[in-house]
This record gives sequence, structure tokens and C-alpha cells, in this order.
Amino acid sequence: MAANPKDHPKHYFTIEEYFALENVRDARYEYWDGDIVCMSGGSQSHYRISSNIHYRLSQRLDGGPCITFTAETPVKTPSLPPYRYPDVCVVCGEAEFEKIGGTDSLVNPILLVEVLSPSTERHDTGEKFAVYKSIPGFEEYLLVAQDGPRVVNYRRQADGFWVPQPEISTLDGEITLSSVECTLSVASIYSGVTFPNIN
Repeated sequence: MAANPKDHPKHYFTIEEYFALENVRDARYEYWDGDIVCMSGGSQSHYRISSNIHYRLSQRLDGGPCITFTAETPVKTPSLPPYRYPDVCVVCGEAEFEKIGGTDSLVNPILLVEVLSPSTERHDTGEKFAVYKSIPGFEEYLLVAQDGPRVVNYRRQADGFWVPQPEISTLDGEITLSSVECTLSVASIYSGVTFPNIN
């Protein structure tokens, strides 16, 4: 007779166990209140879109006060320690880091980017966004679908509330990132990406 999964409680990982894994890692992991989630692996589209956004932002921001970082950069999340790994992030001014569990973690991003997948979209737009909101100075959140052209960004208002900007779902559109004072064409975000389910 097969064992009932309910008879085997899920293991609760301590933060010390997480740091031990992170310090010998050949992958990226996030710690979610007792759960350890591997952030490595994904689709070709995810890799390409992340690379496109990092590259285009780096081009646009070159020579100015803002610096673009890749998904290898952990970002400190005060409301749920220790840190997360956004797909792309931007700092304007001097990048500040804090050593957490032996890892240099960025503490002052102004813009965070997540490339969505069917399995992560609810998490990235819900719990993860809520955790990101605790980062001081964080002003804009860009969400990019990978199964078709669909881009939306959220901006923090002066009163602290976050407001979604109109979703763009056409390749000939542009997304304006007010936090870093630049625009990206949707076509450049999806350069080299094919959508097999779209005629």
C-alpha cells in the first residue's frame, strides 16, 4: 500500500541549513520561511528575455548614474530574510551591499524585473511582490510574460501605494520605466523569442 504523504511532514529548513547550501552552491536558491526553492533551470525563452532586458537596459543606462545587475545578484528583502534573486535589477547611484550569510546582497535597487512563467506568475505577482515592497527605495516592478508579448509595470506612488500601468501586449509597443527614465521597445525585449502557440 502506498504511503500517505500526510504521514510524512514536510521538512522545515533552518536559515543555517539554507546558508550552508548557498555557500557550496552551483545553483541559486531562495529561502521562503522554511522552504528552499531552486531558482536555476527554466526555458530558453526565459533566458533570452532576461538577457535581452539586461542588455537593453545596460545600453540605455550606460554613462549615467544607474547600473544594471543580472539574476546572479541577490537582493535583500527585509520583510522576509534573507534575499531574493530577481531576473534583472537596477540601482541608481552607488550600489550598496550587505554581507548576509557570507553572500554580498544588494540593498538598494530602484527597479526589479521578473520574467513570468505559468508556474511562477501567481507567486511573482503576489507573495514575491509583497516581499519586494519592503525594500527601501524600490520604485518600479516590471513583469514580462514569456508565452506571448505581455508586459506590465507597477510604480510606487508618493503615498506608498503601487499602481499598475496599462498592460502592453503588442510587439510594436513601448514600455516606459520612469524610475530609470528610459523606454524599452517590446520588440527588443522579445528579440529572438518565438511564440509557438501564437499564429
